[in-house]
Amino acid sequence: MSGIELDQNENQDLVGQTVVVIGASSGIGLETARQVRAAGGQVVMVARDPQRLERAAAKVGPRSTAALDATDTNRLQQFFSDLPHVVDHVISTAGGPLYAPLADMDLAETSRHFGERLAMTLGIAKYSRGRVRDAGTLLFIGGTGGRRPGVGRAVTSALTVALPALTANLALELAPIRVNLIAAGFVDTPLSASLLGDQIDARREELRSSLPIRRVVGPEDVAALALHIMRNEALTGATYDIDGGQQLLSSS
Repeated sequence: MSGIELDQNENQDLVGQTVVVIGASSGIGLETARQVRAAGGQVVMVARDPQRLERAAAKVGPRSTAALDATDTNRLQQFFSDLPHVVDHVISTAGGPLYAPLADMDLAETSRHFGERLAMTLGIAKYSRGRVRDAGTLLFIGGTGGRRPGVGRAVTSALTVALPALTANLALELAPIRVNLIAAGFVDTPLSASLLGDQIDARREELRSSLPIRRVVGPEDVAALALHIMRNEALTGATYDIDGGQQLLSSS
């Protein structure tokens, strides 16, 4: 297919499976969609921005696309209700961190961010029920950075603690659908670049020199872990860290 960037030599073990990727227009979501297609699977790509989604879809060749804000739980409910077929896996990479010291914190914004992130996670779990096959996967992306206390990390730390507990409870409630969480450290994505601005190159170099793996974790690393979790039907209720050893360092 013209314009679709796929490696036909990759393992084709997802033939016949369909994966819904929420947050598919860039970064981890886009790379996950690409790897699913390379493994022979079909993809339903979901993202907020229609134009970015269209550009991403041209690189992947999905079964279908849907432009929606996943924090709008009414639209999320309608999306899953409208799916014409049962899917095998759902992965959500949507949502970013909120860093703000208490002195500068806008409590209304903080409440909205925290509530929307939890509501989105619960909404995906609630509304995908009956649309994901038994032993299929719900997979969420969280982070590891909030595990260390720091100025400006209060909200991110709270979500970092909440998501593994939420994942474990959902795994019991939604069984035999499997529910798992990937907790990523720094990943070199467009979101990371936008958050760090002109400091991004310095951060990359710092990680290359300090991480035990001696390189920066990329979207392809996280996507590969996501596909492993989809494939291995013994995995549920767990949190899987991927940070290149970042947590082993005295400061990160």
